[in-house]
Order: sequence, then C-alpha cells, then structure tokens
Amino acid sequence: HFYLYEKVNIIHLHFIAQLQEAFAAGLLKPGMNVLVDKPKKLVNNVEGLKQCLADFRKDLPWVERLDLTNLPAANIISQAEEKASAPAAGELDADDDFQREMFFYRQAQATILEAMPLLNRHSIATKRPEDYFAEMAKSDQHMQKIRKKLISKQMIMERSEKAKKLREQRKFGKKVQIEVIQKRQQEKKAMMSAVKKYQKGMTDKLEFLEGDQKMNKESSQGSKKAVNKKGPSAKRKYKDQKFGFGGKKSGKKWNTKESYNDVSGFRAKIAHGKGGKKGKGGKQNKRPGKSVRKKMKNRS
Repeated sequence: HFYLYEKVNIIHLHFIAQLQEAFAAGLLKPGMNVLVDKPKKLVNNVEGLKQCLADFRKDLPWVERLDLTNLPAANIISQAEEKASAPAAGELDADDDFQREMFFYRQAQATILEAMPLLNRHSIATKRPEDYFAEMAKSDQHMQKIRKKLISKQMIMERSEKAKKLREQRKFGKKVQIEVIQKRQQEKKAMMSAVKKYQKGMTDKLEFLEGDQKMNKESSQGSKKAVNKKGPSAKRKYKDQKFGFGGKKSGKKWNTKESYNDVSGFRAKIAHGKGGKKGKGGKQNKRPGKSVRKKMKNRS
C-alpha cells in the first residue's frame, strides 16, 4: 500500500509540472477545459424496428394470447334517457378525468361481453373453485409478525386509555376528598362554636350533641324549603310595604272618591262612643285610686 501511495504521488507531481510548463509556454487559455455536451445522434432505424416487431409477433391461437382490442360499449343509460351520446375515442378530452375513466370502464365492459363467450367456448373456467388455493405474496411467518405488531399496538393504546381514565378518576376522587374534608372542618367549627355558647350560658339547647344526623336533616329540610319557597322573602315584603316599589309615596292617606263612598269599615258603637274602654270614673275601670289604696294598705 505504501508503494502504491508513493507511485500515485509521483504521477500527480509529474502532471502538475506538465501543467506549469504548458501555462508558462502560453498553451493554456481560458475556456479550453470547458466540457461541452455533444448533440445526441438520433437514429430512426425503421427496418430494425420492423424486424423486432416481427420477432415479437407469433402466430398463436387466441387461447394462448387472450388479447382483445375493441371499442367501448354503448351507453344504455344515456340512450334510455335520450341524452346526447358519449364522445368517441377521437372526441374524448384526455384532460377530463371523468370522461377518461368512463371510457376505460365502458371499454372493459365491452371486452368482458366479448371475452366471456370465447372463454366458455374453449372450456376455460371463469369462476374460482371452492377448493382453490393461492399462495400469498407474503409468507405466513411475515403475516404473523404483522399480526403480533398490530396486537401489541392495540394493547399499548388500550393501556394508555386505561391510564388516562385512572388519572381522571384520581383527580375527581381527590376533588371529592377535599370537599369532604372542608365540609367536616365546617361542621367541626360550627360544633365548637355551639359548645362555647353553651358553656357561656348563651344558649340552653344541646342540638350539637345529635351529630351528623341532625345536620344532614337540617340541610335536607333547608334544601327542600329553598326549593319549595316561592316569591319574595319577609324582609323584602316589609321593605316594599314601607318604602314602596319606587313609585309615588306621598299622599297615601288621602281620601278618594272610592274610599269616601266605601263605608264597609264603619262601626256605629265606636263612632258614637258606646263601645271600647271607658274613661275615668267608668264602670269598667274598677281599680281604686292611689290614696284609697294607701289607706287600705295601712289598715292591713
């Protein structure tokens, strides 16, 4: 290897020395070393092409060739609906995908209509037998590998979905646990405040000793009352009665024509002083005076 390496270096140095001598002599000029593609010579060998075609062509029966060249089948639907006939092969627009594919379809249809009688005439089966066995393009071992890979992917996806659901359940369970702890803390705080009130003598009720049952019962009753409750609260009604609804508030005690003519609340006894409590010296006021009560006390 060392010998070959030294030989290559010697050749390379010799080539560089020749280039330097040519450049000094003025033999190298700009553009002399540009590669130019030569025009390709096209040969139209008609005789050779005909000879190749004759070699390919063989006079064999149709059963060995199984080739058919025919025009597309007639468009029965367009004829029944009296539409314009489909374009012929020469009138077909090659850029129109729909026309091109329909032309292929109808040409294949015409080929089948012509080929089926010929195949039946030559006793060639056109249907697959029940015990037909065809060797697959891929081996069974390869398909087993693919099946195992697909099953492993499916199992991985199922595991990921299961893990995702577990994470969601843990989050929800943690949230519920926090809510339960907060509720217990609130109940404990309420119970401690009730105990302190009882110890200070501010209340004589011992409802806080009944525990969670009482709290749950009150909460359920309170929720039912809140659901069944309709209309404004008592506080709202009192304020509406006192301050009104934002309309006119003065002159509420003024008489009107209707109130003047309304005598349903008139009481004759009260109006003429015949009813109710009597004043000083009346029969109903039987309590003695102060001096009389004093004398009665001294006598006793």
